[in-house]
Amino acid sequence: MNKREFIKSSVLAGMGMTVLGTASASGKRKKKKSTGQKHWVWENPNKKESDQTLQKKYESFYDAGIRGMFFEHDSERHFRIAKKAGLEAHRWMWTMNRGEKSLLENHPEYYAVSRNGDSCADKPPYVNYYRWLCPSKPEVLDYLKKDVKTILDKDYVDGIHLDYIRYSDVILPVTLWENYGIDQSRELPEYDFCYCETCRTKYKAKTGVDPLDFEFPDQIPSWRTFRYNQINNIVNSLAKIANNHKKPVTAAVFPTPEIARRIVRQDWTNWNLDGVCPMIYHGFYNEQVSWIGDAVKEGIHFLNGRFPLYAGIFIPNFKSPAELEKGIKLALANGASGISFFGKVDEGVLAVLKKIG
Repeated sequence: MNKREFIKSSVLAGMGMTVLGTASASGKRKKKKSTGQKHWVWENPNKKESDQTLQKKYESFYDAGIRGMFFEHDSERHFRIAKKAGLEAHRWMWTMNRGEKSLLENHPEYYAVSRNGDSCADKPPYVNYYRWLCPSKPEVLDYLKKDVKTILDKDYVDGIHLDYIRYSDVILPVTLWENYGIDQSRELPEYDFCYCETCRTKYKAKTGVDPLDFEFPDQIPSWRTFRYNQINNIVNSLAKIANNHKKPVTAAVFPTPEIARRIVRQDWTNWNLDGVCPMIYHGFYNEQVSWIGDAVKEGIHFLNGRFPLYAGIFIPNFKSPAELEKGIKLALANGASGISFFGKVDEGVLAVLKKIG
């Protein structure tokens, strides 16, 4: 299943464009003068592409100013060809959303439980692949740490990129409500996680209260903070492994700190990262291109210089090259250190990047 499949299929019909679709290089590529910007591409390696095709593509990325790849799956061939072209090659890892058959069969107790008492192991919210782990369980952290170490032990992997590093969406972007036949103007118990025994026991030990005893748990600040901190602990524990490997760790996150905390309990401005890629997909939120600049500005403000922000944009959201150019310029003008592209990065996209310089 490709990244955010259920969102893409339901929101973006008819929105496609007509013409858009620290390097660890081998030293064979001539380096251009740095502009201080660093652009990235999220990509699922296509094993059918030949070495020659990949080399040409990745060289064209580099020539346009792209400096790194986030590869959704492991493919040593893709990683090494990208590195030869001058790009960093990072492994893009699904973190809390994990549906491995072996994990579901052998450890259903690892999975998050809704306020209704339903487990993601056998009753996932929204779509079948939404299988969210509970971040409070030590066994889950151990499982993820082993996974990150295995990835970073590979010499062709330059870094780790964490995705789905959050709870399930308690509230979806408003454009999806009609598609799922739900009204999420308030938090609904079947989408509110996690209320497993581990989470409830840990929170009660801290506060003396079982979160299930609250009439309106969404209005209890300490219960929200507790869940922020469970994810914070996962991220910062995985970041230590990356630091020990002397490799960078980045994350794909929700578009602004406020939105991230409110709808997925994600407190990304307090993570120990080397960079963050907020998914500022304006079309998902019924926003105009100008919102990209506002979202970047908010993120930069709350980060307060902790680490770089690379504005994530969804290429099919843009109706023309001019719109894409506007979005990129707004992101950079408001403090983004670069852009992360999701969607087909074709000649039209590269031309816009070159034009911007």
